[in-house]
Amino acid sequence: MSSSPLRVYGGVQGDDRKAERRAQLLEAGLDLLGAAGDGPALTVRGACQKAGLATRYFYESFADRDALAAAVYDHVVDGLATTTLEAVNGAGPDERSKVRAGLQNIVRTIADDPRRGRLLFSVSLHSPLLARRRMDSSRLFAALLGGQAQDYYGITESPHLELTTHFIVGGLAQALTAWLDGTLRVDEDELVAHCTEVFLAIAAGFATGD
Repeated sequence: MSSSPLRVYGGVQGDDRKAERRAQLLEAGLDLLGAAGDGPALTVRGACQKAGLATRYFYESFADRDALAAAVYDHVVDGLATTTLEAVNGAGPDERSKVRAGLQNIVRTIADDPRRGRLLFSVSLHSPLLARRRMDSSRLFAALLGGQAQDYYGITESPHLELTTHFIVGGLAQALTAWLDGTLRVDEDELVAHCTEVFLAIAAGFATGD
């Protein structure tokens, strides 16, 4: 027998209430994972307390703490990838405008919400699960960058393109890590400007077919 839909309570459909609770837990998980310094560890009880929810509601959306951590990370990465592509597609048609728009969105996103930056780039997070997620997200952004390069320059997929995009994404991640921990002492505009020039210098090889 199929289960009946969750009933309406307080004018809100049960499925909507479940989605709201999941969103609350994602936000609570981001608060805990992206805390500055040695913040409290992510636990089921801690996430529920932070979200203001009874523990029983945790398990309607997540199997365990690791499932929440993975969902938080994926949520942040998906949001960053989506808004970055929107920024690039909405920029002017010239190469510099597109590169700058994409980089500016990435930098501003992590500057406006440092939790996201710490989750994505902080070296203090040693979770094997997050390490795997970071590797996967690097591949994702390298693939997105490669797709943009193919469309813009009319080039085909190749080992050279794949190597170059991984090199760019890895270098940008390291620069952002150093910027977030204070090792790289430049302001937001300087960071975007310098990274734009690096991107354009590397991309010149795409334009010439090298």
